[in-house]
Amino acid sequence: MTAYYPSPLGVLKIVATDDAIAAIVFTEEGAEAAASETSPVLQQCITQLDEYFSGTRRTFDFPIGQAGTAFQQKVWEGLLAIPYGRTVSYLALSKTLGDAKAIRAVGTANGRNNLAIVVPCHRVIGSNQSLTGYAGGLWRKQWLLEHEAKVANGVRVLF
Repeated sequence: MTAYYPSPLGVLKIVATDDAIAAIVFTEEGAEAAASETSPVLQQCITQLDEYFSGTRRTFDFPIGQAGTAFQQKVWEGLLAIPYGRTVSYLALSKTLGDAKAIRAVGTANGRNNLAIVVPCHRVIGSNQSLTGYAGGLWRKQWLLEHEAKVANGVRVLF
């Protein structure tokens, strides 16, 4: 099943099995889709994305299930442990996962994450604090990080 979600950052294509969300990716397709498929898990995902973008949700609890190798699954679990409104470097994530030398492999696995926002690969940055690599585009990564920082820290923007 597939649904198209009009987020503040553009359309998200949400792909679900009968019992889990398998992918959430930014897309140009479906922007004009008037009707999306629906199921309980898709509706739960959409509701929680609405809450995330409105600033009332920091974690997601609908079932997820993206296919990947054991190493990729380990990296994605590591991403889920990064606190809302915080960032870590690829090196720090590699060390947390037990192998500082696996930094490139961690970066590759991070890039293969198909559950944008929910498995927060946008919270991983370069060791020099730079924004690097995001399948949705660096401008989206910056927006997500700023959104989370505002919500987490109570920062208000006047303009």
